[in-house]
Amino acid sequence: MKRQAKSHAWHHQHVNDFYVRQSVEQGWRSRAAFKLTEIDDRDKLLRPGQTVVDLGCAPGGWCQVAASRLKGQGRIVGVDLLEMVGIGGVTFIQGDFTEDAVLAELEAAGIENGVDLVLSDMAPNISGVDSADQARSYYLAELALDFARQHLKADGAMLIKVFQGSGFEEYVKQLRAAFRTVAVRKPKASRDRSREVYLLARGLIGQG
Repeated sequence: MKRQAKSHAWHHQHVNDFYVRQSVEQGWRSRAAFKLTEIDDRDKLLRPGQTVVDLGCAPGGWCQVAASRLKGQGRIVGVDLLEMVGIGGVTFIQGDFTEDAVLAELEAAGIENGVDLVLSDMAPNISGVDSADQARSYYLAELALDFARQHLKADGAMLIKVFQGSGFEEYVKQLRAAFRTVAVRKPKASRDRSREVYLLARGLIGQG
């Protein structure tokens, strides 16, 4: 199938997607909001009073869910290379969270006393070369893990999107070495054909 035909087929499927339509009707910025909502309903991650960091937050679906569930009590900081239209109750930092200047902005935004929840729905810009895209995806995942190790509170949690395939088992091992519990979640809003899953890690080992 030619690239133009593939693009047309994807667009047609996307605009007719149930969760895409629901996100528009309900005012969510992306269908990803339903993924976090389902996981949070099950695992009770978000509570008023928390400090939450959302890595790769644009366009803001997860920040919207977090803001709704913190009910104005707590702190939410979103970081992304891309621009994001402001959301009430969310501090947005545009930049690369691995850079010292952006990390300094994060700390100035109020995470110096520790983070309760790190969210990461990051994915690299797709090149079309599966092996390269997979490697870049896990590079981002490892950076998110490093950030969580440095900033999570002892009883904190990290929820991160990864893709099954090369690097998956090794990354799960890294999480199990760093956290007391690690669970795999595949919310209904995640397309069946997609290799994406969400890893929920709780309780940093060696803290508390």
